[in-house]
Amino acid sequence: MSCVPTKIPPDGCAPRLYPNTLAVLLQLTDDEVTYIELKLALGDQLKTMREKKAITPVELARLMSSSQSQVAKMESGEPSVSIDRFVKALLALGATRKQIASAVAPAR
Repeated sequence: MSCVPTKIPPDGCAPRLYPNTLAVLLQLTDDEVTYIELKLALGDQLKTMREKKAITPVELARLMSSSQSQVAKMESGEPSVSIDRFVKALLALGATRKQIASAVAPAR
C-alpha cells in the first residue's frame, strides 16, 4: 500500500498526511493549512532531535522549564502550542538556526 498524499487517504495511512482533505472539511485557507503544516514539521523535528539525543520528554521539559505534558503536546501537534514554544524547545536541544529553518522549509 502506498501512503502518497491524495485527496482521500487510503485505509491504514496516517490522516495527517492528507491536510487537503481536512482543509476542505474545516474550510481552512491556504495560509491556515501552511501554518498547521509548519507546526507539525516543528513537532516532528523536536521529537526527532530529542530521540536522537536520547533525552526523555521529562528531561526536555526540565531544560525548557516546562512540563512533560507540554512536550507531549508539542510532539503531537497540539494546536494550542505556539511556534515560539517550538523554537525555544528546539534551541534547548541545541538546534541551530539552519536546522530549525530546514524543518519548516518546503519540500523540494
